[in-house]
Amino acid sequence: MNQTSPLLSFPGPDFEPLCTELEHMTGRLDDEESWPGWQFERLASAGVLGWVIPRQYGGSEIAPHELTLGYERLASACLTTSFVLTQRNGACQRIASCDNEQLKAELLPGLCAGETFATVGISHLTTSRQHLHRPAVEVEFSGSKLTFRGSIPWVTGAKHANYIVTGGRCDDGLQVLAVIPADLPRVNMQEPPALLALNSSQTGSVELDGVELDERYLIAGPVERVMTRGKGGGTGSLTTSALAVGTAAGALRQLKQEAETRPDLVEIYESIHEERGRLSADIHELSRANSTDEAPAHTAESVRQRANSLVLRATQAYLTACKGAGFVKGHPAERLVREAIFFLVWSCPQPVLTAALRDFACLIES
Repeated sequence: MNQTSPLLSFPGPDFEPLCTELEHMTGRLDDEESWPGWQFERLASAGVLGWVIPRQYGGSEIAPHELTLGYERLASACLTTSFVLTQRNGACQRIASCDNEQLKAELLPGLCAGETFATVGISHLTTSRQHLHRPAVEVEFSGSKLTFRGSIPWVTGAKHANYIVTGGRCDDGLQVLAVIPADLPRVNMQEPPALLALNSSQTGSVELDGVELDERYLIAGPVERVMTRGKGGGTGSLTTSALAVGTAAGALRQLKQEAETRPDLVEIYESIHEERGRLSADIHELSRANSTDEAPAHTAESVRQRANSLVLRATQAYLTACKGAGFVKGHPAERLVREAIFFLVWSCPQPVLTAALRDFACLIES
């Protein structure tokens, strides 16, 4: 039974060999000292870095449903690389969809070629620190200059970034989104904390201690709810669900190997595998519907709830099948279980969080 998504004529003959290489290397990306630099060189040579870049800047600008398929397949090979890619792509998509033509011409060709690296720090505008009275990042306008003060809580690969796409709130409550060159004075990268998993993503906070920015780096704003403008994924987006389903597929690939010599695992594998296939199809159907303004049969939140449940159960099934050996540090099973837990906290809107908590408490909806 084929474990990969039906990529059909997915762009580029190097894609499947790339995924095989990423799968072989993924175990090495599990500590704070690592960074998927080699992996991104391979992504660049395979044309993956051009997926979200318009053709006029050297990219391939693939369709949204193709992008979702690509994310799912990449995540089945290496979640760390895939996650970092989504953060880089989120930055690129925000830049590519803005009206600032000068900014796009200046930044997108280098990003497409892999000569520069961009990342995003936007969780404080969506899901993180929303309970605080004072905004995490404050922005002041003075003529053609913007001044940023505050802390960006979660920035993936900040120390490797040339640019950080982030935003903040003005005194009047409106928000802005901008590109901050990482080498500007008073942009202070903090040491990433040790995480339960995905430490090689080197995700940590960035302090903006009165960073002055020319307005030519402005992407959007001042407007209300700036994150609803343009493209680039978002809270509970299909990108996150695709990576969860891909991670589940990676665990199922391992479980299938166990089932080849243990008949008692065949029914378990086939049941979860079929569920993964149905959910994958629903995600891609929803992705197509969103890009054509059709009425989708599912919502982003509903598939995210199902994806979270699937990835937790698939990885724990694999760990259970491996018994004590899977509980040893460095075994693929223990790493996959830790990576699956990431989806409980990454870009989780409140309805998804609530659904997970009710599921944990065995509170069944009437």
